[in-house]
Amino acid sequence: MDYGAIDLHTKHSEIRIVSEAGDVVVARRIETRPAALTRVFGDRARLRVLLEAGTESEWVAQHLEGCGHEVIVADPNYLPMYGTARRVKTDRRDVAALAEANRLGHFRAAYRVSAAQRQMRQRLQVRRTLVQMRTQLINTLRTQVRSAGFRVPSGEAETFVTRLGQVALPEPLATVVAPLVTLLEQLAAPIAELDEAMTVAAQADPVTVRLMSMPGVGPITALQVRATLDDVTRFAGAAQVAAYVGLVPRERSSGERPRQGHITKAGPSETRAMLVQAAWALWRTRGGPGRALHDWMHRLADRRGKRIAVVAGARRIVRILFAMWRDGEDFHGAAVTSAA
Repeated sequence: MDYGAIDLHTKHSEIRIVSEAGDVVVARRIETRPAALTRVFGDRARLRVLLEAGTESEWVAQHLEGCGHEVIVADPNYLPMYGTARRVKTDRRDVAALAEANRLGHFRAAYRVSAAQRQMRQRLQVRRTLVQMRTQLINTLRTQVRSAGFRVPSGEAETFVTRLGQVALPEPLATVVAPLVTLLEQLAAPIAELDEAMTVAAQADPVTVRLMSMPGVGPITALQVRATLDDVTRFAGAAQVAAYVGLVPRERSSGERPRQGHITKAGPSETRAMLVQAAWALWRTRGGPGRALHDWMHRLADRRGKRIAVVAGARRIVRILFAMWRDGEDFHGAAVTSAA
């Protein structure tokens, strides 16, 4: 069997194919396009191709698999894949190292998200972009209105245009902000449609229905967690999940002096932000099934401060969500402060 490697880039990529003995069969630079990949790999006997995980990796992997090859999408953080330290880094050196790692088996495969959850991630990203656009428009409008000595009554983002219309703005200012108001009105419909579609999707998935039984977790947060973890069995435990979403403290311990800092913030930032929002929702909710976790956060806040308590609550929430999904059980308020 021959072994291939691709050092992927947006416009052009380096290709290298080596034999079982390590002899170079192909070494060239091609455009990162399906047709160019087909010209190199389309008529070849089945081989194993190694490429690093990245923005382009999934469509390239699928294309090569369609050509009949085995594809390994590798974790780029696995240093043994590159052999000795790269003091001189070039694309040709990188692809040569990848080809050799492929031939010798010195790689660690990255997890490839399922097609369904990959599509859900795309939908969530589109919604997130629209919501961020709406937030930016609202902030700009508030600034413009406040600079003229007026205030927009507080309320939900969905009602901002209505509340702005209740403010008697002078004609010059109203003319200036009119384009922003128009854009804000145009964003309302697609965001509402996406929210409705997301709610339907969450209610149709048994996993997200179960996750939504957790207080503070709505359809969007449940779908985000579902799409982030994808397959609950790939995690060894709740602690690994908390680390995956970046909600564990940094640690620099030496000898007998453990030192922990702020959370790592590794992994998907949007998932982490939604979990923190869920924790804030629980922080403000006194009764109900989430009371035990609410009380636990408040006791922690008395010792460590509110922000630390809420982040710790987010970490506990994702651990509980993992345990619920793993065990096939809905949320119940008993013993939620024990480690999941």
